[in-house]
Amino acid sequence: MYETFTNILTANWLYSVFAIIAVVSTVVIIFVILSENRNPVKSLGWVTVLLLLPVVGLILYIFFGRSIKNTRMVSRRTRRKLRRGERRVNSDPRSHGLESRSVQQINLARSLTGAQFYPSNSVEVFTDGKSKFEALEDDLRNAQRSINLQYYIFEDDVLGNRIADILIERAANGVKVRLMYDHVGSFSVRSRFFKRLRDHGIEAYPFFRVTFPQLATRINWRNHRKICIIDQCIGYLGGMNVADRYIDGGKKFESWRDTHVRITGPAVAALQYSFAVDWNFMCGALIEDSLPDRRFTEVRRDAVSRVGAQLLTSGPTSQWANIALAFHKAISNARRRVFIQTPYFLPTEALLKALQSAALAHVDVRLMMPRHSDSLMLTLASSSYISECLKAGIKIYLYDGGMLHSKMIIVDEEIVTIGSTNFDFRSFECNFESNLFFYSHDFAAKMLEIYKTDLKKCARVQPSEWRRRNPGRKIAESILRLLSPVL
Repeated sequence: MYETFTNILTANWLYSVFAIIAVVSTVVIIFVILSENRNPVKSLGWVTVLLLLPVVGLILYIFFGRSIKNTRMVSRRTRRKLRRGERRVNSDPRSHGLESRSVQQINLARSLTGAQFYPSNSVEVFTDGKSKFEALEDDLRNAQRSINLQYYIFEDDVLGNRIADILIERAANGVKVRLMYDHVGSFSVRSRFFKRLRDHGIEAYPFFRVTFPQLATRINWRNHRKICIIDQCIGYLGGMNVADRYIDGGKKFESWRDTHVRITGPAVAALQYSFAVDWNFMCGALIEDSLPDRRFTEVRRDAVSRVGAQLLTSGPTSQWANIALAFHKAISNARRRVFIQTPYFLPTEALLKALQSAALAHVDVRLMMPRHSDSLMLTLASSSYISECLKAGIKIYLYDGGMLHSKMIIVDEEIVTIGSTNFDFRSFECNFESNLFFYSHDFAAKMLEIYKTDLKKCARVQPSEWRRRNPGRKIAESILRLLSPVL
């Protein structure tokens, strides 16, 4: 009897201590949230979760609610050293006959990150993995000085091993090879795959390795960039990771439709600088590769020449949501069209209003996304925004040709952006992303033709039909929409 009474007192004492700790922690976190002066809607959302679900909310906030904004990735001194490798062209965009809206767009990116505008680049576009990786592998085999690769996912599959073999062969011939992969994105890849690369002299590092002590501080911040720089002369950037599914569609899709670009010209230096910053941030090493004596000038058959380009990067450490602001500016300035391709559509309130305002002003706003994406949760959450878009006159197209993973926006006749950024909260606020902004009538016309070709594999959403969709689906969409900032 005495032992039972003692056990009850002990259990009550432990429960009281736990409850006090939970209450104090919740109050402290709410105070931190309020003191950060975040978006009121987001702050209210976190406060509500913490009050209604104290323990669960506390865990969710620790993993997904913390902010690392204004964290310095590299020191100013290191940044100055790395900038020396980025050739300064001192080009005024107004001297290249660009429209005033394009000049504003360029100035915005320059104010946000110091991004330089580079005229006269050659750009080749890939809309399927087979052609992209054939070109990449060919360029890798011909590398003479350096290869720098950065991918969110680098799979241990047929394609991944084929590229690994090329990297090993090039490293054996004196080429400096560096590989940066995201630890969470490539979590399923066996460690021996990357060990094999390191054993052959390749420097391979994971971005934000997630281990138990750093689990809460790292798991939410992912490097979603897909960049490759070869001999500082050739650059690749876009939405394709290194995985077989980008070639054969994988197990779930007949094909995997994505967009990637190969760029030659002065803008490659911007890709190199971005890679060097991330590399220094992760492993502390400073990349100061000298520019080659002879710049790469080959123009491939399908490339568009004389394209102005500017690289804009964004991430959770940035003072501003760089790419989200650039998207907002481009949409707000649109006069004729805004054509978007994205695998997931979970816009911020500001971007949703910008799209609605453009459509209501009779700008031709079109949004293309997959009917079925690689994530059912994201498909449902994205669908929850369709009704609001349709009411404003935004044309919605659901892609039926496979998995649409392309991230592209075309604005009027001169501006195109392609990169790794999805049109969603995670890309805008939590991921490290990179997009190239292109300024060229010829390039915009080329991308417009590609967009129109993709439309042939789409079905346009009709408001009357959309209203009649399954009630259970509507409920699921509404519930998952609440998780949009986390998804």
